[in-house]
Amino acid sequence: MTIKPLIILPDPLLRQVSAPVERVDDAVRRLADDMLETMYDAPGIGLAAIQIGEPIRMLVIDVSKEDEEKTPLTFVNPEIVERSDALSVYEEGCLSIPDYYAEVERPEKVRVTYVDLAGAAREIEADGLLATCLQHEIDHLNGTLFIDHISKLKRDMVVKKFTKAARNKAVA
Repeated sequence: MTIKPLIILPDPLLRQVSAPVERVDDAVRRLADDMLETMYDAPGIGLAAIQIGEPIRMLVIDVSKEDEEKTPLTFVNPEIVERSDALSVYEEGCLSIPDYYAEVERPEKVRVTYVDLAGAAREIEADGLLATCLQHEIDHLNGTLFIDHISKLKRDMVVKKFTKAARNKAVA
């Protein structure tokens, strides 16, 4: 397993729509392992393949608490097929937008279809933090960031800050 470098805002790759995974094979399973290792190292609770430069529809999540046993989940070609009308608000952050957090309102529950690492079609109903995390990571696969769910003023400030930081890093 390898820890991969994270793609950071304002990298345009984060706005790319990811392509479906054609088939689950050993390369996809290795990538899932690398993604989990990268996510745990960061540390985070979710990671989309695009965040490590792989524009494919795959994500990993582990919402277990620090003192609990790890419960990693891998979703290939995930699709939200149902959303609740009820909404919930969580303070979200993103490994591709380090050290920035904002409250985001999303559907409280979702039903997601996906393919597992054995290539089997699956479905999961999620609520709470898992539902929020799934929506956040699936957004990544569609080129959407959590800052797209906050006010334009706040979003513009964050993008400006990270664009300036990237420019300064390139000059250094």
